[in-house]
Amino acid sequence: EPSAPRGPVVPVQLYVMSQCPYGVQAETGLKLAVEKLGERVQLHVDYIGNTGGEDGLSSMHGPKEVRGDIAQECAMKYTPHWFELILCQNRNSGEVASNWEDCAREVGAPVEIIRRCMDTGEGSQLLGASFNRSAAAGALGSPTIYIAGNEYQGGRRPKDFMRAICGAYAEAPPQACAEFPPPPKVNVTLIGDKRCDDCDPRRLQKILSRMIENPAVRILDYSEPEAKELFLAIQPSKLPAAVFDATLDADKEALAQFGRFLKDSGGLRARSMGDWNPLCADDGGCELDECKLSLGCRKETPGTLEVAIMSQCPFAVRGINAMGDVLDDFKKSKSKLDFSVNYIGDGDAAGGFTSMHGPGEVAEDLREVCAMKHYGRAFKFLDYVWCRNKEILSEAWETCAGATTGIDAGVIRKCSEGEEGKRLLEASFRATEALGFRASPMWLANGKYKFSAIDSATIKVEFCKHNGKLAACQGLAAAAAIATSPAGSAKPEPKAAEPGCGPN
Repeated sequence: EPSAPRGPVVPVQLYVMSQCPYGVQAETGLKLAVEKLGERVQLHVDYIGNTGGEDGLSSMHGPKEVRGDIAQECAMKYTPHWFELILCQNRNSGEVASNWEDCAREVGAPVEIIRRCMDTGEGSQLLGASFNRSAAAGALGSPTIYIAGNEYQGGRRPKDFMRAICGAYAEAPPQACAEFPPPPKVNVTLIGDKRCDDCDPRRLQKILSRMIENPAVRILDYSEPEAKELFLAIQPSKLPAAVFDATLDADKEALAQFGRFLKDSGGLRARSMGDWNPLCADDGGCELDECKLSLGCRKETPGTLEVAIMSQCPFAVRGINAMGDVLDDFKKSKSKLDFSVNYIGDGDAAGGFTSMHGPGEVAEDLREVCAMKHYGRAFKFLDYVWCRNKEILSEAWETCAGATTGIDAGVIRKCSEGEEGKRLLEASFRATEALGFRASPMWLANGKYKFSAIDSATIKVEFCKHNGKLAACQGLAAAAAIATSPAGSAKPEPKAAEPGCGPN
């Protein structure tokens, strides 16, 4: 029997998925604390999954993850080297279903005992109990971490965990804790704007707590004179924003993480963490050149539907393909629909362009904006886009020109490889940037009302909420109104966020 620990013990509870890279990151980060603190830290790992699947147990990353979870549960029961085994497996976490055996031999764990546990059903029982403990704790995300019974939201670097665990000892911390003194305090002011749905600065606190070890956070709203003065001092910028003073210099690692994103202004350093320009919402703000294309300054234009996409985003591909049914319905009912596409990315004609999915996406964006320019009548450009969407990653774009679609490859090549295409894409990128659209696809009805969708039914319903007089919208607009009315169902079900590419 092991001897009792010499001093207080801090429990650390970790809920993970064995193939989740963030769970792996947390386990790797805890290695130092386990080695340095030894018996004075009590680590326990449970797994996140479901017990009601077709095969009894299921997990987000599939059957291989379940098998890996079982191997680790059996190791926990039958060897004191279980955490070493997990860390070994994590060197190739995609193969946790099979690499357990080599790792068991490497760390000196009993291979045959673990195999028997895995193959006789004992391991499945252990994992089912672990899934249930995770569910009871409300652990849905990997990793979910508790230190001394309190949920941990801090950084995942080894020294972050060391400092958090050392700080949890009520008395007589281990000598190893002396190597990790409290981190320097970093003053940070978060500025938000209540007029903006996506500008609640409290959402940034979790992000900051993982990047800065000891943030001293102050929250201001743009409506406060101090906040507005501070915002003007860090121009040009957007909200929500984080503003640092000279105390950031004392935390070298935080400075390194933030450094390339920060803008210096009179002793202050700021990082924009959103796309809201509060000046545009101020009185007279829409007269500013920088605000004229912003969502709040746009005039409503009935019958228009716009979408912002990344051409190689799989969700955008589904959304654009769904427009075939939408356009057919409007054509049959003789309802006019003004439809256009813009693209999401960065850069300009002079310096070059970048996009989330790489140079191939930029090249396709250029071809599609050129198709729109030269084949915009009756949405002819969509014949090219729909053809490309069948194999959007293929470089053989010319197979979607010529007799296949009636699109002249020479016209597209000349435009997309020349200055015309660059000017078109720069304007497209600027339009989506002004709107603050960074997720693909993002739709805009009547130039004012944004929504997410990847299927034709949702696109039609959302568009018809604001265009109920059109023949194609008869019935759809009424159904949408009933669904969202307080007089409708007792309590409308909350709508799940649509999938998409990019930050949300």
